[in-house]
Amino acid sequence: MNIEDEIFKKSKVNFNKLLDYGFTLNDNLYKFTKYIMDNTFMINVFIDKLGKVIVKVYDLSMDDEYTSFRIKDNNSSFANIIKNEIIILLNDIKDNCFINNDFINDQTNQIAALIKDKYNINPEFLWENDNSGVFRNKINNKWFALIMNINKKKLDNKSDKEIEIINIKLDPNKIENLLNENGYYKAYHMNKKYWISIVLDKTISSDIIIDLINESYNLSLKK
Repeated sequence: MNIEDEIFKKSKVNFNKLLDYGFTLNDNLYKFTKYIMDNTFMINVFIDKLGKVIVKVYDLSMDDEYTSFRIKDNNSSFANIIKNEIIILLNDIKDNCFINNDFINDQTNQIAALIKDKYNINPEFLWENDNSGVFRNKINNKWFALIMNINKKKLDNKSDKEIEIINIKLDPNKIENLLNENGYYKAYHMNKKYWISIVLDKTISSDIIIDLINESYNLSLKK
């Protein structure tokens, strides 16, 4: 994952704040420029109409694009200085022009908001450096949903991309039937008899998912 995607993966741009920050707008593309290293390097930050952030760095003394900061495990102290300057700038843009979300995907954040509206329950992030969010029944503290960020290969061994899933508890007979449909998988990292994983990529509508979450919530009330 590149620097931009890593920093902004759980954020959504507030376009209204970009111009106040100092961005210019041309042909639906926002641009911010900062000079560093005694004006010998120029950082250009571009944000397109979908909120995608792209960084371009130029070595003005060489009149050429500088890309060494993107090399993984680069031992060059100079490249790391440039990289740190970029990270500082991007985090400042994030703090001033972006809205922070609990999760990465739009549907995932929508599901979390629906759970909040229905049950007044927010996700709990129990593990350090882990994006997994647990939803617990307030009456008995039992889990009824778990949102996780995983590699899809762990579900079907067909794709090697980062995805978000939600694990919920259902009747075993219902789980058996759902596993024949797209978007449903045997529960990752949980009891596969009583739990099921649903991919949050809009394959399944949020209305259907929230109905299933309601079933899971009701099951969590049982002793």
